[in-house]
Amino acid sequence: MHTASIKWTGEQKFMGIGPSGHAVPFDSDRDSNKAPGPMEMVLMALGACTATDMVIILEKKRQHLQSLEVLCSGERAAEPPTVWTKLDVLFRIRGFVEESAVQHAMALTEEKYCSVAAMLKKTAVFSWRYELLPAEGK
Repeated sequence: MHTASIKWTGEQKFMGIGPSGHAVPFDSDRDSNKAPGPMEMVLMALGACTATDMVIILEKKRQHLQSLEVLCSGERAAEPPTVWTKLDVLFRIRGFVEESAVQHAMALTEEKYCSVAAMLKKTAVFSWRYELLPAEGK
């Protein structure tokens, strides 16, 4: 079993320590905004999870990735619990990559590999997109 520890540090601020031992601050008060909020971290976790999949899959496909940026945008429910209800994932990819390889990698992260997306699909409708940017150099 994996265990995370969340310690209250005052006001609406907390320090999370993950199973790996890494500490991450949280601030649930959007007015003070001293650290990411919990739902903001979920959105970033979605981006990190899908980015990891894309990099690994494209490397296995021997694609020459120069850069990858994942933009995750979403809408939340109007009433509590204010879960994510609509999510858009945009991959901005630069490099010497085949479009078919990008499409296949995106389908694999969406349908099979990204655990965060799998959980969020229970409450949110997803859209998945990509932009291929011109490669730099040779």
